[in-house]
Amino acid sequence: MSTPPAPNHHKIGFIAGVSAYVMWGFLPLYFKTIESASAVEVVADRVIFSLLLCAILLTVMRSWRSFWTVFTNPRLTFTLAAASILIAGNWLTYTFAVLSGHTAEASLGYFINPLVSTVLGVMVLRERLSRLQWVAMGIGLLAVAVLSVAYGQVPWISLILAFSFGTYGLVKNRVGRSVGALEGLTAETAWLTPIAAVVMGIMAGQGTLTLFQQGAGHFWLMAASGVATALPLLAFAAAAARLPLTTIAMLQYIAPLLLFIIAVFVFHEPMPPQRWAGFCLVWVAVVVLIIDALHQQRRRSHPAI
Repeated sequence: MSTPPAPNHHKIGFIAGVSAYVMWGFLPLYFKTIESASAVEVVADRVIFSLLLCAILLTVMRSWRSFWTVFTNPRLTFTLAAASILIAGNWLTYTFAVLSGHTAEASLGYFINPLVSTVLGVMVLRERLSRLQWVAMGIGLLAVAVLSVAYGQVPWISLILAFSFGTYGLVKNRVGRSVGALEGLTAETAWLTPIAAVVMGIMAGQGTLTLFQQGAGHFWLMAASGVATALPLLAFAAAAARLPLTTIAMLQYIAPLLLFIIAVFVFHEPMPPQRWAGFCLVWVAVVVLIIDALHQQRRRSHPAI
């Protein structure tokens, strides 16, 4: 008989999850300080400086031995490689969205993400949808259709963000108990670093690399991308290892809400009536999912006799 997790275990995961999503919610404000760099360069810098920060943390915490054990398990190694591809695609799409004035569309992607997590639960974990979850799925599809009309095309940025991060969350949830948060992030960035180094080399050769061309202030702002990247991911990994996927999906709403507020009231991105209609439908789907989650939690807490 398995031992249930300690209450403190869940509490730490909850605090870590909230912290991760709050940091992600304010990330666009940081990106605006380095908007002279391209999205590709920003992502390459994020990878390299994140790896440097992880190496420092591994040294301080004397965790290099536990990090190297990750590579003694081929299945775990290549699972983290898959996670690195997913998060790199998510980073690139998200950075492009913010730097090109599509922060609201990025927020939509993260509002859709819980719906994607629910679909993944059915397809991968063989979970069954409740009636309310089916209703939420239908409303979500309607919202995508309405927004497709509003944007004049399918909202690809939103869908790519939702599916890439939803799948990344599933992968991290599956390996979370097999590898520590720091060791896992170090492995992911290590997989991506050779690609990032090649990209930066090509950009330097073409004269488009801004890292060393715009003064010390710009350099240190770019270097700070390691902290801006690693801290929320470490917090997310810690949460994913301690919380059910459904709880992670609930916490997800923090970040897109902050993104939407920043997009509309700070960046003043256009929100015509058709987009408001699409967003409202997504929010209705989110409310339905929340009601369903609370109903299921109540049933687990007070099972019928």
